[in-house]
Amino acid sequence: MQMVPDVLRRVDRPAPPVRQVVDFARGAPSIHNTQPWLWGARGNRLELYADRTRQLAVTDPTGRNLVISCGAALEYARVAAAALGWTAEVEAGDRRLADHLATLVLEPGRATPAAEEAHRLLQLRYTDRRRFTSWPIPTGLLERLARSLGETGVTVVPLTAPADRIRVELVAREATRLEQVLPGYEEEQRAWIERGPDDGVPAATLATDQHRDRRPSRYDGDPAEATDDVRSTDGVLVLCATEDDPVAWLRTGELLCRLWARAAQEGLSLVPLSQPVEIHRTRRALREILGGDLHPELVVRVGWQEIARSPLPRTPRRPLSEVLID
Repeated sequence: MQMVPDVLRRVDRPAPPVRQVVDFARGAPSIHNTQPWLWGARGNRLELYADRTRQLAVTDPTGRNLVISCGAALEYARVAAAALGWTAEVEAGDRRLADHLATLVLEPGRATPAAEEAHRLLQLRYTDRRRFTSWPIPTGLLERLARSLGETGVTVVPLTAPADRIRVELVAREATRLEQVLPGYEEEQRAWIERGPDDGVPAATLATDQHRDRRPSRYDGDPAEATDDVRSTDGVLVLCATEDDPVAWLRTGELLCRLWARAAQEGLSLVPLSQPVEIHRTRRALREILGGDLHPELVVRVGWQEIARSPLPRTPRRPLSEVLID
């Protein structure tokens, strides 16, 4: 039997869709739309790096939110590759390289209906922080969402007990109050509003829904004006980890996007809340609500959006040439 030389196998091998994958990953959610990621392409390997120049020093001194954002981009890239007919195995980053978080290894595969559906749902995803309708989320639905997700080291915990819900509402309010008096907080937040054409948060997405009570905003200048981030009719899920380290943070970002897609399948809208885990006191209180064994990494509220509500403008994205290093 005649053997085919390795060099000929490499010639016949299709080129991985690196640019298409990273282009889709640009749409991932990130804290304040900072988009704190960089990608390096090397053959069939896509290397993900954290861009520390986009870290929020006041509210995210540890880089937890930054790495969670990069995890979201990693999941977007994996979903894009799968929809294009490629497998994407995630390898741990090289610790010898500064801020190298992970590598995606792309291999030819076959697109499946499930992969194409996940791609479609994430393509439509955007964050709408306006109030949900008053229809409560059934406990069974929250528990089903939580059961359908999770991986090694990270999980989704639904908070359904009335006492826990009340405590989370208080924790969210306390976190907002404490953050707004941090030195440099207001300046840091406002620096990312209408920042420019490629990143930051458009002011239009912060608009108050005039048909409902004023919603809280981390952009409010006066703590006395803020109300609760979490309300009694919202569904509340907490993304948790057994260890509180960058590996868990990255997986939390991946899990967030899977949760977003699953929620969309159920007709639900999703809003991440990072404030309760950004303050040590409220993060400790959240951990106590969870029983003390798990580390809360992100709080998520879910609910039903009004059908007739006008869509918000999409947040801008950095050009591909800025995030993909060839």
